[in-house]
Amino acid sequence: MKGIVFTEFLEMVELEFGLEVVDSIIENSNLPSEGIYTSIGTYDFNEMLSLITNLSAEVKAPVDDLIYAFGLFLFNSLVTAHPEVVENYKSPLGLIYAIEDHIHVHVKKLYPEAQLPTFKIVETTQNSMSLIYCSSRGLYRLAHGLIEKTFEYFNATAIVKYTLIKEDGTEVKFDIVQNG
Repeated sequence: MKGIVFTEFLEMVELEFGLEVVDSIIENSNLPSEGIYTSIGTYDFNEMLSLITNLSAEVKAPVDDLIYAFGLFLFNSLVTAHPEVVENYKSPLGLIYAIEDHIHVHVKKLYPEAQLPTFKIVETTQNSMSLIYCSSRGLYRLAHGLIEKTFEYFNATAIVKYTLIKEDGTEVKFDIVQNG
């Protein structure tokens, strides 16, 4: 997993819960990297799982809720770091529709070894979309947060519902209906 995800996660933890919590979850996670991440490095996904699990225990919040909150946080960081990725889109559904054919292509150019989820568009209308998220990592709640933040970025709102196709969250159907 790319180091930028780790650095952004720890930044979110520091902003939301304080530096003491960052230190505690790193210390309790027994990380091969010792919690020292660079944005261009690549690290074992199990380190992220350990950090999230320890954060959950430390702040008494469900892991899925923390992953969702990280999705909300990560969107702003990605847009700040790479505004060129979103500046050509006029609507949130347009941006989401382009995840596979444009955004992930751009991400792969920046981070060739990135292991990205796939999004298969099942159905789309002028104000709605259904898509299937697939990832061996099961971070569908991260995707959920990113989707919801996309609408906020465009000053729009939507109802975003998801259905687990596989119980482990590696395949999830998202149904998105834009309001207004």
